[in-house]
Amino acid sequence: MRQSLTAVLERNTTVRGEFETEPYEVAWATEARWFVQVLSATGDPVELELVTQLSPDGITWCDHDEASHLATGLGLTSWAVREFGHWLRLRGRVRGDDAEAKLRVYLAVKS
Repeated sequence: MRQSLTAVLERNTTVRGEFETEPYEVAWATEARWFVQVLSATGDPVELELVTQLSPDGITWCDHDEASHLATGLGLTSWAVREFGHWLRLRGRVRGDDAEAKLRVYLAVKS
């Protein structure tokens, strides 16, 4: 029987400039999916560049092989991740002059 888990890594968190989520240990999982919900934003235009990062130990990080993802405006953005090793986190950058965004970030994983 497959196992699944959804972790809320950020809840109603306001971000500016560059940011990273808390790391999450997922060595037991074979697939993952990010969900990033922009609840509100200030600045014009507000764009979020989002990159999956992975780590063997939860300390040292590198970008996953896939391209970055762009979230524009309010709403939900999602993408799948495979072959990621032991730890995952999300690195992001808020683009735009004096821009900030309030986010919810979910990580859903399955074995």
